[in-house]
Amino acid sequence: MKKNFVKAFAAFFLAAFALTSCSDNEPIDPNGNGEETEVAASYIVAAGVGEANYLLTTNSLSEGALTTVGNGLETESVYQWIFYQDKYLYRFVYNQGEAGLSSSYILNSNGKVEKRDYTYKIPRFTSYGIYKNYIISTSSGDLSADLADENGYLPKGFLVSYLDAATDKFSINDNVISAENYLGNGEYVTLAGILESNGKIFTAPIPMGLSQYGVKAEREEGKEYGKYVKYPELVKKEAGGSNSSSYKKDELQWTQYPDEAYIAIYKDEKLENPKLIKTDKISYACGRFKSQYYQTIWTADNGDIYVFSPSYAKSMTADVQKTTKPAGVVRIKAGTEEFDPNYYCNLEEQTGGKSFLRCWHIGNDNFLLIMYDRPLTEKGFVGNQLAIYNGESKKLTYVTGMPAGESIEGFGNVPYAENGLAYIAVSVKDQDPAIYKIDIKTAVATKGITVKADQISGVGKLAAITASK
Repeated sequence: MKKNFVKAFAAFFLAAFALTSCSDNEPIDPNGNGEETEVAASYIVAAGVGEANYLLTTNSLSEGALTTVGNGLETESVYQWIFYQDKYLYRFVYNQGEAGLSSSYILNSNGKVEKRDYTYKIPRFTSYGIYKNYIISTSSGDLSADLADENGYLPKGFLVSYLDAATDKFSINDNVISAENYLGNGEYVTLAGILESNGKIFTAPIPMGLSQYGVKAEREEGKEYGKYVKYPELVKKEAGGSNSSSYKKDELQWTQYPDEAYIAIYKDEKLENPKLIKTDKISYACGRFKSQYYQTIWTADNGDIYVFSPSYAKSMTADVQKTTKPAGVVRIKAGTEEFDPNYYCNLEEQTGGKSFLRCWHIGNDNFLLIMYDRPLTEKGFVGNQLAIYNGESKKLTYVTGMPAGESIEGFGNVPYAENGLAYIAVSVKDQDPAIYKIDIKTAVATKGITVKADQISGVGKLAAITASK
């Protein structure tokens, strides 16, 4: 079974896009004379065979075949590949339990992927994004013991890491950034996405419910819980759950306010003193899988910010935590910091009640969505279809020309778009994975380059640079 994908039965592995070049797919030659020296740029495809990962280069994504045998650059384990513009490719390792060091790569002037000397110890993160020179990753967790309440319960705060692509310096925030009572309702939040717009950071704060600290906060004498507990029956009486759904005694897991969404606006990378804007047209704005919170806020080419909500809270167990809002889209007009009062799209009216896992901007005001095969109110929903949403027309069009949904085991982690086309890796049962080319205007897909490997997780492009490691 192919790995590092949104599995056809609901698993999604955060992987990388790494590959290598075949003899009939040499790096792009700006002179068109077949020489390997002095290339201008090359497509980079990420592939894996067993536990090995490879970065492959090719001059075409639309046709041909690649193999990892004797090709490309083999790399260490990877959790997430991140392209910084067309300059650098970063191999992020999810460093929990001393998982290892992250590294970065360039394309040299001979068209070969080359590892740089710098390494980074990236801490646990649940979301990431690019702001100016920084790749910023974030997660929420317990703050230091000196901030504990009288019960010994620790407040939640943000752990933020900064990788400066210009200087290759790596750092972690040394200021306390509280995640408690972030929205004024007592709940703590995590952040989904880091989006640069008009020199500022836009991000979606996702309410996570009440921590042990939040459950007891502002508690009156003689009361068991504090004033922020809206539904006492939801407070956990003992620890339980597993992995990303584990919980502690005295926590209230998941939000009590599923019918609203916020965007936080920060003036810079310090993530201090955010401006909060709120809408009740959609539920919170992020896709979810296990501990990952996928970015669903993206900027169109004209600067408008589109905010998508899959209404994942429909899948909650407790009725009071289920959202009544359908999957939908709202907008923040370019240069403004408020929701556009005249813009709203109910996506489920166009899908028969089905939602989506995640989405990306793919040019102009078009966005590619991984769609679920059934409503979130049903069991076993699977992300095995694609659709394109146009912001101005509010039209959602399913992509045709793809393999049958039941045969799809998953999609690559991030698509690549240029010249009116979007490219995304697709894993199909009993076949080698391939990259599919989607015409953004027509939403018609055709099979492109195939890779002899276990999986492809994404694709991008690097421009050749001559800088030293």
